[in-house]
Amino acid sequence: MTPLSPERMLRAAMGALLYFPARKLLATPADAHLEYDELEFETDDGERLHGWWLPAPRQPSAGHILLFHGNAGNIGDRVPHSAVLVRAGFDVLLFDYRGYGRSTGRADEQGTYLDARAARRAIIARRGCDPARVSYLGESLGAAVASELALSSPPRALILQSAFTSLRDVARRHYPFLPRPLVPDAYPTIRRIGVVGAPVLLIHGDRDTIVPLSHAQTLCEAARQPKRLEVFAGLGHNDLLSARERYVQVVKRWIGDQDGRATPGAGG
Repeated sequence: MTPLSPERMLRAAMGALLYFPARKLLATPADAHLEYDELEFETDDGERLHGWWLPAPRQPSAGHILLFHGNAGNIGDRVPHSAVLVRAGFDVLLFDYRGYGRSTGRADEQGTYLDARAARRAIIARRGCDPARVSYLGESLGAAVASELALSSPPRALILQSAFTSLRDVARRHYPFLPRPLVPDAYPTIRRIGVVGAPVLLIHGDRDTIVPLSHAQTLCEAARQPKRLEVFAGLGHNDLLSARERYVQVVKRWIGDQDGRATPGAGG
């Protein structure tokens, strides 16, 4: 057996501190009285991913949102998030990364990138889906995954919720005893955001103790125009949806503002 390299050993160790998947789905869209289709689709390396397609109640919709959840739980925990977006008029595709929920495999950085590509293929394959009207919305870890996908497949809009600059920067805050060189430079959104060819909206709470607001401020400074940082006063990492009305207005206005704006590669 070939021994693991030190870098691969470190990445495996960090993975144990980063990914917290749950297999059991605690809710489905039916619990929120939403129509939905069960989806199963394959990644380029042969994993089978599970997801839900939630159409807007009125068609044509305000657009299509590919939703990338964070590092814990599964899509069952994101039913309330999806419900807010669907009732705002969007079609939503919600999916689980490998190793989460009913998806096969085990999560790692490159795997989540492959999962994102497979999810994009799944959403643009839906009847009535216009690739030029697909936006990406990623929360926390999902923001990093969505940003990587946006490099090769720019969306109508890229919405980063509670986003971090890089895993290394987050680790320095929560595990200060780890020497910086020993922390893998994984999910380096700060190195990618400046070349993303899509309008970028960052949403962040000013009381986020997991990923401080400074991460969003740094990402916003590095992003191309058009860009915007929307700060939610008094809210933390996991409670932005408590400001439901404002949250919906911010997302819907940003995506609507991109109507008629050319997005490189959006038609592919």
